[in-house]
Amino acid sequence: MSTETVSGALKRARNGVGVSGSGRAPGGTKKRGKAVKFTGTFLAFALPSVVLLLLLNFYPVIYAGWQSLHFGDLVNAGPFVWFQNYASVLTSAQFWTAALFTLVFTVVGVFGSWAVGLGLALLLRTRIPLNGMWKVLLLLPWVVPTVVSATSWNWLVATPQSPLPVLAHALGFGNVLFLADPTLARVTVCIFKVWISFPFMMMMMSSALASVDTNVYEASRVDGANAWQTFTRITLPMVSRTTYVSWILMTIFCVNDFPTIFLLTAGGPSNATQTLVVQAYSSVFQNNQVGPGVATAFLMTIVLVIVSVVLYRQIQKVNIE
Repeated sequence: MSTETVSGALKRARNGVGVSGSGRAPGGTKKRGKAVKFTGTFLAFALPSVVLLLLLNFYPVIYAGWQSLHFGDLVNAGPFVWFQNYASVLTSAQFWTAALFTLVFTVVGVFGSWAVGLGLALLLRTRIPLNGMWKVLLLLPWVVPTVVSATSWNWLVATPQSPLPVLAHALGFGNVLFLADPTLARVTVCIFKVWISFPFMMMMMSSALASVDTNVYEASRVDGANAWQTFTRITLPMVSRTTYVSWILMTIFCVNDFPTIFLLTAGGPSNATQTLVVQAYSSVFQNNQVGPGVATAFLMTIVLVIVSVVLYRQIQKVNIE
């Protein structure tokens, strides 16, 4: 390239034009002005919605955090006690009892509903009679309001005259009180949670299975893979991303599930089925101790964030692979 060519190229570059003749268009400034004006108009229209969302989401959290640092009631904030509420909650035996049952309730709710939902999703992919009708019927436990389901289960198990205790007595098991015995009450609550949650998992797994290419299964059959190998090495890896998402959502649902426990047992008998969210409710609205109750809720939130981050990293690993 000659010296004159280089000088011409540098001159065009200073003027915003590339060597090949492309660069800033003559009307570039005018277009940039229009873009800035459009952006300003968009922000002006979006600002009220953004402010409203901030007020609806961040203000309650900030106010609840402020309450957790005070020892007061629903009317008066009370004295500022720093982190004394958190210390009293973490050193309470009742808190750790509720935390342990919350863990059990969550694990059974997540993996129990996932196992049932995945099994039914696989079954509905086969050619069974009245396939469409079964899909609708299996959604009913999730569609029906929780208060209706809890009332039905109370009718089934709550009293000695209920159908299941009468059946257990007829089979020689004696007087089985499903909601009066602490162990049976825990088992009943966990089964009830699986019952009302498996349709959600079934829908999630059905959508994931529908996206799996059937040619993969045909290739595995040609290679001689049996049903278990196909399930563990093809089906589970192919739906793993949706599985982790469903686990995150169901973990949040289980930990924050108040109506299931409260409507069925109200945390009894003798606080045997009391989860952390029920304990926080009792502390705030029954014992009028807002600080410890809100502190319990914040500790639940911290645990949920940690679990969600761990599972989300698993999703990212699946995407990378």
